[in-house]
Amino acid sequence: MSVITNIEDLRVLAKKRVPRMFYDYADSGSWTESTYRANESDFQKIKLRQRILINMENRSTVSKMIGQKVAMPLAIAPTGLTGMQHADGEILAAKVAKEFGIPFTLSTMSICSIEAVAEGTNHHPFWFQLYVMKDRGFIERLIERAKRANCSALVLTLDLQILGQRHKDLKNGLSAPPKMTLANMIDIATKPRWAMGMLGTKNRQFGNIVGHVQGVSDMSKLSEWTASQFDPRLNWDDVAWIKKLWGGKLILKGIQDVEDARMALNSGADALIVSNHGGRQLDGAASSIESLPAIVEAVGKQIEIHMDGGVRSGQDILKARALGAQGCYIGRAFLYGLGAMGESGVKKVLEILHKELDLTMAFCGRTDIETVDKSILLPGTYPT
Repeated sequence: MSVITNIEDLRVLAKKRVPRMFYDYADSGSWTESTYRANESDFQKIKLRQRILINMENRSTVSKMIGQKVAMPLAIAPTGLTGMQHADGEILAAKVAKEFGIPFTLSTMSICSIEAVAEGTNHHPFWFQLYVMKDRGFIERLIERAKRANCSALVLTLDLQILGQRHKDLKNGLSAPPKMTLANMIDIATKPRWAMGMLGTKNRQFGNIVGHVQGVSDMSKLSEWTASQFDPRLNWDDVAWIKKLWGGKLILKGIQDVEDARMALNSGADALIVSNHGGRQLDGAASSIESLPAIVEAVGKQIEIHMDGGVRSGQDILKARALGAQGCYIGRAFLYGLGAMGESGVKKVLEILHKELDLTMAFCGRTDIETVDKSILLPGTYPT
């Protein structure tokens, strides 16, 4: 194997090792994928100011997200079907995040259940992401399960009341576990590492859903179930109900508009995430980094601002921090590492991002992440 030096190396390797339907699920957006691409490319437009002859010793990337100390201003984002990129994927990623000192967020649509991740990490606190279903009794039970598992924050996703059309998923017939069609069997036969891992685990379905929702014994038709259960009527009153039910730290995910950011502020949440769902919902929406500054300007002094979408390097984390994000989330980046090399791949991702962040910060004349602001960016190259 060639030397892994960046996230792109891991993406290329993951594409070779993960069955196509699951690789495509992670590495695609909705419709024309223009927003998916803009999330990444808009970071590249932002230029950094290089500074010299400044003491670069004793650097620190340590920060806080919702009051929790983090080794760098980064969390692992909630991603569905993580356990289909690699066997027991959620457990492995949570373990790596714990060891590295950053938060791990488990998706409602995970393969490994809340309880399995808690057990796999010796009940170390992690964050849980909630999708709101029409079955409110199920939501109440799901929140209680998260409390029992010692989850320390609830991330409420607000931008998936209905499912964006993702062409690759439709063409691949996405399901978990995959249907044993001839095309799928041929594809899986060329991915022996993946197949052996899956044979060795019992976690092959949606662990938080199957057996916990009335009448759901399997999830072979994911899109149909999602369309029937995700609640298009979700509104700010529901946010208040969930906040009361949860009683702990609440983060609202999916804010792209200043007006919605002000509503989020009034909801009493502890933080909001500027996010377009990785370009997987409204194609043609602005990139997350493009949307970030206006939201920071409007509400950043009153509520903690996080962001996700397009983060592929430590430089991206630094740029987001400079534009006012207290922390970032990685979804695809860690999935590439997981699909490529399992647990060691996720560790490699965090090591790469941390090194890139640390070195770039030093080149910009800063030794402490807490002192990073807009002045490290070249005027005229960043969104305002």
